[in-house]
Amino acid sequence: MTTASPTPHTALSTRAAIGLVASREITSRVRSKSFIISTAILVVIVAAGIIISNLVSSTSGPTSVAAVGSVAEVIDEIDGLEVEPVATIAEAEQLVRDGDVEAAVVPIDDAPAGTPAIEVIALDATPVSLVQALSIAPEVRLLEEAPVDSGLAFLIAFAFGIVFFTAAITFGGTIAQSVVEEKQTRIVEILLTAVPARALLAGKVVGNSALALGQIVLIAVTAALSLMLTGQDVLLSDIGPAAIWFLVFFAVGFVLLASMFAASASLVSRMEDTGTVLQPVTWLVMLPYFLIIFFNDNELVVGIMSYVPFSSPVGMPMRIFLEQAQWWEPYLSLAVLAASAALIVGIGARIYENSLLRTGGRVTLAEALKG
Repeated sequence: MTTASPTPHTALSTRAAIGLVASREITSRVRSKSFIISTAILVVIVAAGIIISNLVSSTSGPTSVAAVGSVAEVIDEIDGLEVEPVATIAEAEQLVRDGDVEAAVVPIDDAPAGTPAIEVIALDATPVSLVQALSIAPEVRLLEEAPVDSGLAFLIAFAFGIVFFTAAITFGGTIAQSVVEEKQTRIVEILLTAVPARALLAGKVVGNSALALGQIVLIAVTAALSLMLTGQDVLLSDIGPAAIWFLVFFAVGFVLLASMFAASASLVSRMEDTGTVLQPVTWLVMLPYFLIIFFNDNELVVGIMSYVPFSSPVGMPMRIFLEQAQWWEPYLSLAVLAASAALIVGIGARIYENSLLRTGGRVTLAEALKG
């Protein structure tokens, strides 16, 4: 194993050096056809998934509705509704409770001027298709307060999990490949004449974190627009707060993972050895992801995982969506994640700095930490 000594780098402020490296990372990635194509495919998949699911649900058959008095004659003309006339509101409520109808439409005698004179009664969830079918959106009254649908909870957990997992593996792998390529071709020795090793690491982390976050924001905007265009505003309002917190947690959590990918990759000098050193980091991403997916309905497991740094970017948004978290818990979890990220970045920077110029065989973790 040999260690090269680079020429002392020129006078360049740390901020300028980080910005220079980050700009280089972003520019080279954005110009890559594979990055553009993969991003476009992700956007199309998200939009298509939402639109197709809405089309499938809208063609699943007529909505059975109980209607009181003259309301039955009015809504009977609406396509997609199977109307069952009843005499009183109490009868309509009983049919809803018994599950004989999906909802009921009843008149409101004392409705304020300028508001719909009808009310929709449902059991524990707003009947979105019925509300959309009515020409004027009515008031909705729920007979029971129910927890989030288990199927929807699983889909949200899967969506948050797969987005975080995919971004972490994709962009983390890009950072690792860049580090090994520069080390294998000895370009890093030239780079270190211009910028310090820690600035080089910071630039890679900042650049790829910005790209990853930008891609996630694009996906989130696409999902929001698709939900709005398909009339699923109710679902969008339910997911919105959790999605915003997910973006915040992702921005901090990816910095932690990116520094680990870069530090791990600096331990080897050949591309074929990368898989071995990256395996522990990959498992740290995969295990929490699978725990959140498989135990999304277990409040205790999700609660614990919402404070574990490697899983909190998915666990805490899930608890926010399920309304299981107190108002202060996201802030506490984010503080734990930020503190963990600062600690890991510091350790990763030491490993990266001590291993970057060591060529030949694999550098052990103990050697890298010792310097």
